[in-house]
Amino acid sequence: MDCAQLANTAASALVALCCTVFAIVYHRHAPWRSTSVGRHVMLFTIAIGLLTLYTVLVTIWPTGPTTSVLRFSRTLLLLLIASLVVQRTHMVLRAQRQGVLTDTQHDHPDPPHDDSSN
Repeated sequence: MDCAQLANTAASALVALCCTVFAIVYHRHAPWRSTSVGRHVMLFTIAIGLLTLYTVLVTIWPTGPTTSVLRFSRTLLLLLIASLVVQRTHMVLRAQRQGVLTDTQHDHPDPPHDDSSN
């Protein structure tokens, strides 16, 4: 394994670990199942974690039947991620229609005036 492949595997393992820790903490401390946003956050995090775990596993088993199963699983994960991005787009559009994403602060300071033109 060369340095680039080792770095990629290590970074992928780190992301998989971080996603696992997040999923455990979020599951234990937040009512994520009660909202569509919470379910989306959990599923997206798990999908990214599994995708990076795929990178680690395919590095360990680069050939053979295990690799075929891993590649098929990767395809399913990518389809899941695509559907989650479509869901995310739908949630943003719905939030815009409901006015949730608008700037409601009206106390922005006035722009500075240039007094040198007087």
